[in-house]
Amino acid sequence: MIDNRALHQIGQRLSLRKPQAESLKRLADVIDLVDPTKGTDVAGALEAVRAAYPDVEDFERDFPSLCFALATGVGKTRLMGAFVSYLFMTGKSRNFFVLAPNLTIYEKLLADFQPSSPKYVFKGVEAFAHQPPLIVNAENYEEGRGVRGADLLGRDAAIINIFNISKINSEVRGGKSPRIKRLQEYIGESYFSYLAGLPDLVLMMDEAHRYRASAGAKAISELKPILGLEVTATPKAVGGSAAPFKNVLYRYDLPEAMEDGYVKEPAVGTRANFDPKSVSEDVLERIKLEDGVHYHEHVKVALQTYAKQNNAPLVHPFMLVVTQDTHHARQVHEFVESEQFFDGRYKGRVIEIHSKLTGEETEDNARKLLNIERDGTTDIVIHVNKLKEGWDVSNLFTIVPLRASASDILTEQTLGRGLRLPYGKRTGVEAVDTLTVIAHDRFNALIEMAKSADGLVHKFKEVRIGDSGDVPSSKPVMIEALSIIQTMIRQAAAPPMPPLPGGGVAEPDAPAFTFDKPEEIALAETALNVVMPSIRDLKRASDLNSDKVIKTIAADALAAHRATEGLFTTLTPERAEQVVKELCAAFVERTIAIPQMVVTPVDQVSFGFKPFQLEGLGSWNYQPISRELLVQVLRTEKQSLISGEDGGDQPDRLEDYLVARLIDFDEVDYDAHAEMLYELSGQVVTHLRSYLPNDEDVRNVLQSRGKDMAKAIFTQMTQHRWRTDSKYRVTLHAPFTVLRPQAFDGSGANPIRDFRQQPERLSDIKRFIFTGFKKGCYPQAKFDSDTERQMAILLERDATVELWMKPGPNQFKIYDSEGHAYQPDFVVETKTEKLILETKRASDVSDGEVQVKADAASLWCFIATTYHAEKFGEKPWRYALIPDVAVQPNSTLSGLLAKYTRPASLELKSRFELQAEEGTG
Repeated sequence: MIDNRALHQIGQRLSLRKPQAESLKRLADVIDLVDPTKGTDVAGALEAVRAAYPDVEDFERDFPSLCFALATGVGKTRLMGAFVSYLFMTGKSRNFFVLAPNLTIYEKLLADFQPSSPKYVFKGVEAFAHQPPLIVNAENYEEGRGVRGADLLGRDAAIINIFNISKINSEVRGGKSPRIKRLQEYIGESYFSYLAGLPDLVLMMDEAHRYRASAGAKAISELKPILGLEVTATPKAVGGSAAPFKNVLYRYDLPEAMEDGYVKEPAVGTRANFDPKSVSEDVLERIKLEDGVHYHEHVKVALQTYAKQNNAPLVHPFMLVVTQDTHHARQVHEFVESEQFFDGRYKGRVIEIHSKLTGEETEDNARKLLNIERDGTTDIVIHVNKLKEGWDVSNLFTIVPLRASASDILTEQTLGRGLRLPYGKRTGVEAVDTLTVIAHDRFNALIEMAKSADGLVHKFKEVRIGDSGDVPSSKPVMIEALSIIQTMIRQAAAPPMPPLPGGGVAEPDAPAFTFDKPEEIALAETALNVVMPSIRDLKRASDLNSDKVIKTIAADALAAHRATEGLFTTLTPERAEQVVKELCAAFVERTIAIPQMVVTPVDQVSFGFKPFQLEGLGSWNYQPISRELLVQVLRTEKQSLISGEDGGDQPDRLEDYLVARLIDFDEVDYDAHAEMLYELSGQVVTHLRSYLPNDEDVRNVLQSRGKDMAKAIFTQMTQHRWRTDSKYRVTLHAPFTVLRPQAFDGSGANPIRDFRQQPERLSDIKRFIFTGFKKGCYPQAKFDSDTERQMAILLERDATVELWMKPGPNQFKIYDSEGHAYQPDFVVETKTEKLILETKRASDVSDGEVQVKADAASLWCFIATTYHAEKFGEKPWRYALIPDVAVQPNSTLSGLLAKYTRPASLELKSRFELQAEEGTG
């Protein structure tokens, strides 16, 4: 019987992804059907499995063996860990044999099965918490680990043998048997024979397509396992025939992995407005290499920026160049390290990998290849044809195939090496989540082939390189913008500030600190970055100036640094307090104190939707599209409803297409709203029938455009939503926020300019980093529109303004009624109040999404004023939504506020007649 408790525990403890969990569930089902043992009737077992899973035509071995075909990057090694966990926990087996196809994968498996590994495959599994599995491998099996009591510590443990296929093949040089098949005196037989005699040996085959050749298959058969579990991304036998596997129990292909966000999205890049036929092959290769580097550098800065903004580990990207042969590889290597290629910038940062390297070259490059994810010393890897299996990394973002056909490029062997996500999940940053192929001469062919390449890739994004494209040609630079307080500390350490790239110096308009000794600087940094963010029980930022708080911060900062650095042996508590006193005074003067508040409902909130008639259906004029195009569109949406090959079932009711889409929205409960959903969907079907000739065309439109229709219907549903009133509790966690550094991409020529200088082209506004501010909490800022730049000018010149800032990502977020984060344009402090200002194009001010955010911001200001400012004598808050046309050279802040202040509605305020709590964190 299936052990659902074990399935649930393993799924949770190992954080199994959807395809991994489904694979484990199917294995459990098969174990329940077959109950594999040494005496299993293989033919009978096949019949039982085929009855439940008709796609399994044959085990293809002398024992029950099943394949799990999971796309590259989904996590096949962790799946093997889940298999071992389930079989051991349910008592089906404690002896496992894991087979690797080559040395690279063998070493990777050994590492991942060790408890010390950050990728340990059994992390959190309760059954292995006190006694991890014994690992036996080619280097230690002759020691007798776990063999019939030779290792008493392992008598109750799971025993996992990990071997390279070459160690067990029946034929080796000189006609000798492999060592594993030779007599071992301590057990009276060979270790291979010992394994073959075990009553519960389960065989696992990584990259299973490598074990279909005669020698490997024969050796595997001689092990006589009770069960074979095969994992691969390409379930086809290697060789000319490339016959598909007949024992695939579960298949999860690359399009599904992309759709579910488990791997990077492949993209194809070309140069904007470029005809590859206009140049020779040699010139074209040079252009592709140069543009590959442009994109590589673009990604490098995007990764630096993401790491800074999210306090994440820094990922070092590299570019893979695929060449035609070894001679071609050497030519490319010499060129990219020469002075003719970006002035020799990449000399010493290139490695070349192929079979004809000398011993010394092979050893050196192999070491670099293994360390390529860690040290960041390699920018370009040159390889002949495809990289070998097992070397799939998370920091490959750019592939430049030279002299390759579209069919060679569009394979999982080529793309699969770089599909792994660097942070294990999508980040929402396009450059971080994308693997880009630079293919000027194959651009159109790849776009077309991607749509019909046997389901390998469902859709490429398009990336254009060049100053008029998506990625500029100039080398990008990541610029870190420190807050004014951090800048002042840095100035105290090494005055004056160095010039920024492109000109300008980030000099704050504030008095300098008097402390300048290294230990005093370090103390100030610790106090600002470590101690102050953790302070609790303060009611207002000005409390930082009290003697009691200063003493506490100074003592904690000294203790923190002594514990981690062993510093401050000469710094007295009295001097530490003087340093902290200066720091706190500057912080209070130069930082806008934004209270950290948590709002939670006191009672349960319920909501639903009122019945209504859809508006605007008369303008819907969707037309049926061709069957071929429809298949492509549906594959993008991970659908396969009309393709005979996919065998998808068609709903009996046309309304089902829309209902199925509508219940994908989290807010829609099918059980509660089924009647309404079918009523609304029926209105759409009736409209489509009014102008389409038959139901087959109606079905076509519902399939191809169902997602867009459902989104439009749901938008109207939200306008007819009801909800019960609820009371809320406000908890104050801290009266201020320590401003963290912001990270900017300084791509392009002369990215730094004074904020009073308008860009020559307003469309270029986002690429500039503006400086010259006197009242900013940061010396630099980026603007999304020229209206924002003009607003900064207004704030700088307005006599009532004391401080202003543009919040960075994850710095100051407000959450709207749907739980979505909203980051406002400006936060401002005047002599009498604090403001949240949002500038919007006049035509967008009435947009529904903008209004939802405005409600959230105005409500936040009401809460911050009522439950913090008024209670503790701080400045009140208010919110203004300002159209771009109102921000003019003769505008004043008071005039804009008088006209565009957006107070919280009475309906929103009524929900906050509550008991406020003075939280302590």
